[in-house]
Amino acid sequence: MTLILLLAGLILLLLTGLPIFVVLMLFAGALELANGGALATFPALIVGEFAQYLLVAIPLFAFMAHVMIRSRIVDDLYDTAFVLTRHLPGGVGIATVAACVVFAAISGSSVATALTIGAVAIPQMLKFGYTPRAAYGLVAAGGTLGILIPPSGPLLLYGVTADASIGQLFMAGVLPGLLIAALFVAWTVGASGLRSTQPRLPRARLAEAAGAVRRSFWALSLPVFVLGGMYAGIFTATEAAGTGAILALLIGILVYRSIGLREIWASVQDACRTSAMLFMILAGAAMLNQVLTKMRLPQEILQLVAGADLGAIGFILCVMALIFVLGMFLEAISIILITTPVVAPVLHQLGVNPVWYGILLVINLELAMITPPVGLNLFTIKSITRAPLGEIIMGTLPYIAILMIGLGILLAWPDIALWLPATMMGR
Repeated sequence: MTLILLLAGLILLLLTGLPIFVVLMLFAGALELANGGALATFPALIVGEFAQYLLVAIPLFAFMAHVMIRSRIVDDLYDTAFVLTRHLPGGVGIATVAACVVFAAISGSSVATALTIGAVAIPQMLKFGYTPRAAYGLVAAGGTLGILIPPSGPLLLYGVTADASIGQLFMAGVLPGLLIAALFVAWTVGASGLRSTQPRLPRARLAEAAGAVRRSFWALSLPVFVLGGMYAGIFTATEAAGTGAILALLIGILVYRSIGLREIWASVQDACRTSAMLFMILAGAAMLNQVLTKMRLPQEILQLVAGADLGAIGFILCVMALIFVLGMFLEAISIILITTPVVAPVLHQLGVNPVWYGILLVINLELAMITPPVGLNLFTIKSITRAPLGEIIMGTLPYIAILMIGLGILLAWPDIALWLPATMMGR
């Protein structure tokens, strides 16, 4: 009952429209005072939270993403994917998913992926015979890959909050991200057979394909370099972020020649805004985590799980159901910071791998991005197409089912997520 009341109170505060960090700090402060504590303990806690070297990765990854977005690489990425896949059934849809995968590995954001790829891909899909509903649904769903395929903002935030390895979380997101992308492609190919209006285009000549790959080579190489370096143990997640930021600058300045001092300064400002917001939220989450630990709420939940004989899988299923419901009303960051401080200690006691749970969590958050009434990708597609929201929602329904299937596969076979982290060098 205590957990239900706390959760209800926190959700109501979030629904008032106050900034997330304000809600978390107010709620933690009120609980601390109600339990006879003192607010004077919080400053030292926040300073200690910000002293983590790992947090340097947040502004660096954000800067890398903003620089690459301003380098105008999207047209080259989409053209390359289109040239290589246009002869296949559903080739335009396959190109859209492929472009979403690569851009997700650069931006780390679902909204940025849906917005940027959608502006290029939706007109192409409509031109080649896709219905508006099918085009909107595919881009909205493809955009969700931005928070699963590394470097992922939500995975980074979860790792900091749950004290899990960021490098292992990033590696764990690769195969599930590719799996879900493959499921999207399979649906696209299957559905294209039902659309007689889609023309089959000729296979690209070798010279044309080689030219397309050459134009986007450096954009394609950035995520491979960053993730490959972490996998090989060459550098940590923080060092990967710094290296990726420098490489992004070099690509923008020397290769695409579309980045000047004005664009660099704008990227710095955007990265600072994003990072400042996340740091304030992390401070509020640390305060709430401390108060909940003092209240022994995780221990009470563990006793409840033991009394109900749920076991680890039963507990995870209950948490996944709760997160799915929360995803209809709250955005990803709020859900991570509401649930992780309570759930993480229980998972530890139950012997659940926090990396595996983090991937399950993020796939569930992908569902939240396209689930009404507040799915952010739905409104992103609406902003670039001016389409009726109901049409966009109907287009995403098959992909909601596909994401649920992907979540079920990862629940049944954890090694899909855990194999790459287990083989990392220097893990």
